[in-house]
Amino acid sequence: MKHSRQEKIEALGKVIDTLDILRVECPWDRKQTNESLRPNTIEEVYELCDALIKDDAPNIKKELGDVLLHVLFYSKIGEEKGHFDICDVAEALNDKLIFRHPHVFGTTHVNDSHDVEQNWEQIKLKEKGGNKTVLGGVPSALPAMIKADRIQEKAANVGFDWDDRSQVWEKVREEIAEFSAEIESMDKDKMEEEMGDVLFSMINVARLYGINPENSLEKTNQKFIRRFNHIEESAKKAGKSLKDMTLEEMDLLWNEAKNDN
Repeated sequence: MKHSRQEKIEALGKVIDTLDILRVECPWDRKQTNESLRPNTIEEVYELCDALIKDDAPNIKKELGDVLLHVLFYSKIGEEKGHFDICDVAEALNDKLIFRHPHVFGTTHVNDSHDVEQNWEQIKLKEKGGNKTVLGGVPSALPAMIKADRIQEKAANVGFDWDDRSQVWEKVREEIAEFSAEIESMDKDKMEEEMGDVLFSMINVARLYGINPENSLEKTNQKFIRRFNHIEESAKKAGKSLKDMTLEEMDLLWNEAKNDN
């Protein structure tokens, strides 16, 4: 399925026109503000991420539409306030893309994507109104795992990284040993701190080996859900409650599900 540039522009124009009408005619749309839309925006992005991890093309299309609606809605509110409109948003994005890709639109030479990432951080530090520090562009509201990955990535892009990725395993072993030592003392605050260090070091492992830790963990979450659901469904078919089953019985069903997937 491929549409022409004109068809894409016309399709976006239809949505903009529809939103303009809804903003006037619909009581719900009319009363929305940046603040009221924010929780819904977060939910829509998570729903898109769920569709992406499942590689569910129909739902990816649907959720992209929902996210696009929010982009247009915030732009409409900005227009009503006299701050900006969707044209300003698009122009600013285009200018930023060109500025941040001097290897495409300028004379900068790069060898690979790693060079692009390193240049990216330096360029953002030079941008007007851009990040004042290397880690300044990491949103404070990001989930902790994603935040840790972005922090490490940004630090690495300015040279703060391991010489050899195999070296990170010594750090992992060190952090696990420190966590184990705190377990002996049962000091909850220190245990929590050391567990954070263990997790941070494992996220570093994922980054160095080209694995997205968030996606990796979510895939494990989905795998656990599928296998646990198998246990629950099998128990129901046998007329049993999970609470009435022994751990050995549940392990047997778990292994059945594991063999299937």
